[in-house]
Amino acid sequence: MDADRPLPSPLTPEAKPFWDGLREGKLRLPRCAACGHVFFYPRVLCPKCQARDIGWIEASGKGTLHAFEISYQTFNRAWKIPPPYVLAMIQLAEGPRMMSNLINVAPDPKVIRCDMPVEVVFTKVTDEVTLPLFQPEGAR
Repeated sequence: MDADRPLPSPLTPEAKPFWDGLREGKLRLPRCAACGHVFFYPRVLCPKCQARDIGWIEASGKGTLHAFEISYQTFNRAWKIPPPYVLAMIQLAEGPRMMSNLINVAPDPKVIRCDMPVEVVFTKVTDEVTLPLFQPEGAR
């Protein structure tokens, strides 16, 4: 399968549960067993208390649009998705923010608004990589 965008690399050992979950259609987030802090991106230490006891939770896949940008040109030749497309900062219901794309919505600032409810859509890019993209809640 030919990827339509640059793929994440390297896939680090601490992020393996995240990427495995996406392939299974689950959005997993790291959570500190010591203080309960849920965070993103996956790492070996809790960013709040620096504990090393990191577990994983299955997130709801729900959130709100925190910020967005409509891109009218590609920034990399490996990006084969035709512009315009929406770059989005998602505030997940569990607390952390995640960069992604907003899909299944017109790339129009009259349609898209901050704080709109969104939900995850699992998009298989290759056999190894599935990405968490987001759409307005209830969109199809």
